Amino acid sequence: MNQTTAATTPVNTEASFNTVVKPTILKRCLSIFAAGPVKPGESYGAPGQGKSLAISLFTTAMLIGIWYIATYFQWVKPLFLPSPGAVVMRFWEVATEGFANATLLEHTGWSMMRVFSAFLLALVTAVPIGIFMGVNRIARGIFDPIIEFYRPLPPLAYLPLVIIWLGIGEVSKIVLIYLAIFAPMALSARAGVKSVAMEQIHAAYSMGGSRWQVIRHIILINALPEILTGMRIGIGFGWTTLVAAEMVAAQAGLGFMVLNAAEFLVTDIVIMGIIVIGIIAYLFDMLMRYLEKKLVPWKGR
Repeated sequence: MNQTTAATTPVNTEASFNTVVKPTILKRCLSIFAAGPVKPGESYGAPGQGKSLAISLFTTAMLIGIWYIATYFQWVKPLFLPSPGAVVMRFWEVATEGFANATLLEHTGWSMMRVFSAFLLALVTAVPIGIFMGVNRIARGIFDPIIEFYRPLPPLAYLPLVIIWLGIGEVSKIVLIYLAIFAPMALSARAGVKSVAMEQIHAAYSMGGSRWQVIRHIILINALPEILTGMRIGIGFGWTTLVAAEMVAAQAGLGFMVLNAAEFLVTDIVIMGIIVIGIIAYLFDMLMRYLEKKLVPWKGR
């Protein structure tokens, strides 16, 4: 009798199902770092695809935490590694009172003027030259040895020559940064031209397209992803060269501020200047990524 009753008693499957699939706190925390659902039409997702913002935020928090612990327990002397709180306090002090006869806003303004002036100058010269190198063998023969010769040279190697030719004013600083940005942008534009599928070019010619129309509507459009990548790389080289450019006769600038603070062992200002330069460069890189999504949505598809 008992066995019959037990066999005919209905089982609460809904309660059992909820008990099995209910996620734990650990699973909920780990789900934050999940890559997310794959795109339609992709069963497993492309390698490297998925969200990484949570991982980046976690990594940043971990680095700041390690930095705080190392300074709190004085594993490193404050002279060599000040605490995050000391850097924040110095940030506010320099922003309000200034350092080396200029506020943080003035230092940032001068550096941005130099870097972005050189960037715009490289944009209107390096990209056309790079495209011209890709579509014309004479242009490639003229510019390729020049670019490939000076590209591996560090900016400090030709800094004295730039000073001898152009003096110690703002022109020499902008030209030095411009030379650092020019090479990667020109070579990226040339690589973009070479990446265009020959079938597209033949199809355009077979439909009656002229050489200029092929360059404008086929080559330039398909080279745009490489051009944008070169712009991202070039602006990085520009910020790297900024410190070298502001070594000579500069009165303000982030690189000048870092070098001046290093001479007096003011490490918190050195770290603060490095952080400001990194934040500005990262924000510009995010802007370039946004433009890349809007201008070349077909990239990677």
